Amino acid sequence: MGTGSSSSDGSGPAHGASSEPRSSDMAFKDEPQPLHILFFPFLAPGHLIPIADMATLFAARGVRCTILTTPVNAAVIRSAVERANDSFRGTTGGAVAIDIAIVPFPDIGLPPGVESSPALSSQEDHDTFFLGLQELREPFDRFLSENHADAVVADSFFPWSVDTAAKHGVPRIAFLGSSMFATACIDSTVRNNTVEASPDDPDAVVSLPGLPHRVELIRSQMTDPKKRPEERNFFQSLNAADQRSYGEVFNSFHELEPDYVEHYRTTLVRRAWLVGPVALASQDLSARGTSELSADADHFLRWLDAKPDGSVVYVSFGTLSSFSPKDMRELARGLDLSGKNFVWVNGSDTDATEWMPEGFAELMAPRGERGLTIRGWAPQMLILNHPAVGGFVTHCGWNSTLEAVAAGVPMVTWPLNFDQFYNEKLVVEVLKVGVGVGSLDYASKLENRRVIGGEAIAGAIGRVMGDGEEGDAIRKKATELGVKARGALEKGGSSWDDVGRLMDELMARRSSVTVDVN
Repeated sequence: MGTGSSSSDGSGPAHGASSEPRSSDMAFKDEPQPLHILFFPFLAPGHLIPIADMATLFAARGVRCTILTTPVNAAVIRSAVERANDSFRGTTGGAVAIDIAIVPFPDIGLPPGVESSPALSSQEDHDTFFLGLQELREPFDRFLSENHADAVVADSFFPWSVDTAAKHGVPRIAFLGSSMFATACIDSTVRNNTVEASPDDPDAVVSLPGLPHRVELIRSQMTDPKKRPEERNFFQSLNAADQRSYGEVFNSFHELEPDYVEHYRTTLVRRAWLVGPVALASQDLSARGTSELSADADHFLRWLDAKPDGSVVYVSFGTLSSFSPKDMRELARGLDLSGKNFVWVNGSDTDATEWMPEGFAELMAPRGERGLTIRGWAPQMLILNHPAVGGFVTHCGWNSTLEAVAAGVPMVTWPLNFDQFYNEKLVVEVLKVGVGVGSLDYASKLENRRVIGGEAIAGAIGRVMGDGEEGDAIRKKATELGVKARGALEKGGSSWDDVGRLMDELMARRSSVTVDVN
């Protein structure tokens, strides 16, 4: 059992959702108790990791935090939670600031240890996983009945949590883990049936009405309700549950998307707090989000140290992406044609003989010094903040996008699915800190998509990292955004203020509820 983590043996209150006793629990009744927020993340690293970072932000302001999750997922965030608790020891009187309350993963027929979406290898397993998540409702309900919480920050992927929390009189604050821009775009598509109303042509232009900017995608970049009716229904239920919640919390900051803060609060009339970039709360960038670092970690950091500032392009597509051998071959060709140094996080198990172009192996250390590949988990924040890194080829997942923004690194955008095409629009057209490779198809990791040619990839890298006015303008904007991102979390910054505003509202609500009860 790690510091600050509760037992995973199923003992303790809530039949497996246990919580370590705190010195504050034995304080005098008339002594003000700290706020207690329960965090309930979806079971995927892209949701777990920002939730652990967010809990660290609130704990640093004196909030008692509990993260409710399953054993395998707890292992992903345990080291980050332990480091955060260690840093708070002097201010909490030895009490733990962040607990991990562990509940068993539902017995739904998946193999042992398969408790997270990246581990799913078939559509059948994916469907089973999402159905099984409904069974987390019972331990979530039990935790709230046996433990006082002033609020629950629940992942939007658990839409039923709004009713369960309401049953216990606990305000539910939704966390979707996306940008405000993308969430507003999704809201527009749901309200206006934009895809259904467009021509039945994959190349048809679809405009999203009612937004602060002109936003257009082609139909093939959007989920098709006819092919995926269950996906549309799911996102409609998420949107409805989030609107019924006490409010929504975003891993973003006011200066990044100010028009959408105003749009959200004024036009959509939805309560929101922007508290990011939460990754900047991490106590140790080298081990954030993993219990086991890549064996290559020391080597690639030394390799980066030897490269000139801004000369390396970093390539990573997150934990849920999958590329065909043809995709990987063209990506390798693009990196070669770009002429840039590169670090490529390659999570594929595909045999290199199926995709590696002739001569590519000679580019990589130890034979060559232009490139490195990393297998396994890479400390992305550490890499992006290295001075040698001058560009980031990304799938535009929001965590990766915001980490690049915080590091001041421009992006080469290659969206694949989910909210990624919307995030690309924000990066390329609104913020103007990136260039797209021309990704056209919304497809899951189990589906085929049109292959992006190596020439297009190299061209986009060159536009972001090369000499000339366009590259200079992109890099200047990226640097300016990085400064604003870091300032947002400093005392008096916009995200610092929103954290305080939410705490004040929850404390005022607690007082008013207490008065009403008495």
